[in-house]
Amino acid sequence: MEGSFARVLLFCAMLFVPPTIARISTKLPSLRTILPMQPSKLSAFAAKNHRNRFKFMSVRRAMSATDSAISKRVLVPIANGSEEIETTCITDTLTRFGASVTVASANADGSLVCTMSRGIKFMADLSVAEALSSGGDDWDLVALPGGMPGAEHLRDCEPLVELLRTRSAAGSLNAAICASPAVVFGAHNLLPKGESAAATCYPAPPFRSVLGEIASESDVVVSGNIVTSKGPGTSLKFGLQLGELLYGKEAADKIAAEMLVDR
Repeated sequence: MEGSFARVLLFCAMLFVPPTIARISTKLPSLRTILPMQPSKLSAFAAKNHRNRFKFMSVRRAMSATDSAISKRVLVPIANGSEEIETTCITDTLTRFGASVTVASANADGSLVCTMSRGIKFMADLSVAEALSSGGDDWDLVALPGGMPGAEHLRDCEPLVELLRTRSAAGSLNAAICASPAVVFGAHNLLPKGESAAATCYPAPPFRSVLGEIASESDVVVSGNIVTSKGPGTSLKFGLQLGELLYGKEAADKIAAEMLVDR
């Protein structure tokens, strides 16, 4: 009995594949076929289907690559202590527009699992270093969530800072919310400049003082190629504004209506 139960668990584990596997489920043996198998035969079956799993994953990656060729590419760096609501609103909202969103970990140890500011664990797609080696600086948007000490970790991530500097010099779109406009952009001289420059951030004195004369009371501020916002409660507006800059107002109004967000 114990042996049969163990085989059921193993069978379930090795068939943990993307939803698209359902399309070819008729080609897989039934449980009635699997359960009587001897351990050696079961291992061989598992190895065969493990290989099949990676074939399907390769197909999905190829499809994603095709999709990304016609969509905007967005990089969202996170780290331990980043703000969960802001991260989710950025990634979810821009995905609804059709953007290809990559979440990259800026953790110094290279770990992809990030314990966010309220203890929820997020899994990044890859590290910032890996994102830059595979995608270079060819991103339509880099958007930083806030949260502490997450913003400090982003500030101290040298590859990310170098990317932001390069993009700023080229006039590419950079965005930050909550603590990050002050902690990251402010620390590296990346805030908007000029007579009409403006920016916003989380309304705490230590952050607002960094913005100085360009501080704005608006929930979301677009100043040249730099977009900033206040915090968790404004993060949906932030995501929609970023979507509008990438895809246009008509698309943004449509997505906002679907999400029941007043703009």
